[in-house]
Amino acid sequence: MSATAPAKPTTDLLYLFAQASHVLTTELTAALAEIGISQRTYCVLSKAMTGELTQGQLAELSLLDKTTMVVTLDELERLGYAERHPSSTDRRARIVTVTKAGRKVVAAADKVVAGIYEDVLATLPAGERDAWVDALTELVKGRLSTPTPCRQSPRRRRTPR
Repeated sequence: MSATAPAKPTTDLLYLFAQASHVLTTELTAALAEIGISQRTYCVLSKAMTGELTQGQLAELSLLDKTTMVVTLDELERLGYAERHPSSTDRRARIVTVTKAGRKVVAAADKVVAGIYEDVLATLPAGERDAWVDALTELVKGRLSTPTPCRQSPRRRRTPR
């Protein structure tokens, strides 16, 4: 009895995800730059708007390492969009708060991002948009939620600042 090789995949899922991610990232980067922020600063600011989170919690929510978070918060403070304060419960932790100027820039960025997302989803038939987003959400929450450990981890594509 001869073993048969698995069938070649008919769809290059990795290419499709990578292409969609790259093009969307590029478009968001360009659009957010027009209002003076990067995707990373928008991500951190918008997550900080939800409450009194520490730098560490924000780094985790934003998928940033600690060093990148410190650099990002330094930039946000320099721009007057965020402030760091000592935590009342942990003297080692710093709480990040969004300033009035930061809230204004997040509101502007929210409109930009929502417009791009709406435009992207408008390429799908109206009846398929919610189903597609729901399916992608399930993949990211389930099967694609955690990278598989491997000897040489693939590099994540860096996004321009």
